[in-house]
Amino acid sequence: MAVKFRDYYETLGVERTSTEAEIKKSYRKLARKYHPDLNPNNKQAEEKFKQLQEAYEVLSDAEKRRKYDQLGENWKSGAEFTPPPNWRGQGVEFDVGEMFGRGGRATGGGFPGQQGGSFSDFFEMLFGGARGGAGSEPRAQGGHRTRAADAEAELPLPLEDMHRGTTRKLTVQMGNSQKTIDVRIPPGARDDSQLRIPGGGPNQGDLYVRLKQEPNSRFTVSGDDTESSLSITPWEAALGAAIEVLTPDGKAEIRIPPGIASGQRMRLKGQGLNVRGGGRGDHFVRVIIVVPKTMSDAERDLFEELSRVSDFKPRDGRDTKV
Repeated sequence: MAVKFRDYYETLGVERTSTEAEIKKSYRKLARKYHPDLNPNNKQAEEKFKQLQEAYEVLSDAEKRRKYDQLGENWKSGAEFTPPPNWRGQGVEFDVGEMFGRGGRATGGGFPGQQGGSFSDFFEMLFGGARGGAGSEPRAQGGHRTRAADAEAELPLPLEDMHRGTTRKLTVQMGNSQKTIDVRIPPGARDDSQLRIPGGGPNQGDLYVRLKQEPNSRFTVSGDDTESSLSITPWEAALGAAIEVLTPDGKAEIRIPPGIASGQRMRLKGQGLNVRGGGRGDHFVRVIIVVPKTMSDAERDLFEELSRVSDFKPRDGRDTKV
């Protein structure tokens, strides 16, 4: 019987010389991408997920991989595959009892939420319809096996929570049910960083939580450093002042030196973001000199008096009296 050949290496995006660790890494990445829980009502993703499970079922098991590799020259993606004559007598004997124990043929599908019929005709021909092998999950009550699967979720957080660390409850949709998990965010987390929660996925698989920083109008972030803007008056810029500013840790007082220019930055060393493993970034305060748009008569008189007595001529490139 001819069936459509399946190149399991191509399905998992690996080379035929790939190690077991490389195969597992590629499988986990693709399985998270196409998992049915993350792609509800997406038949293409569901089919792709089935193909990934089938490919990993073979390539993660050394004995099944060896027997699959013995097809040799019959590897040809997309072609119809018919085993050569007497191939079972050429050292490629597929015995269910040998491969999966003498208990006979296993039952139940390999995929969450499905039972039976999960593997292709190609798999059935090669392995006699057997299920299981290395890495398989034990059967649940009723003879059906459940398989652990990884899942992904996204958790938006304020910058301050990522900086200081916190614990948040995350509700994850698992098929037709929901699961609430306590997620501990360590100090020094960053936007787009990922946390692994063992056992947080379907059937005790892993849950990968990707952190997304919420928009923050108070700070801009550059690596481990943060920056905020501070508006000051012309007289504060000229005379200097002690002003309270906001940092990732809360409020702090800085001393504005006399004669500071608009746009100049002041550094608060070690008051930026926490760094994983220890240390801190810096916090910068950018000074913006703001001129009043409306003035009282008294204020206008004072500015006019200043213009008469001052010899300050910035357009001459000098900041002292002539």
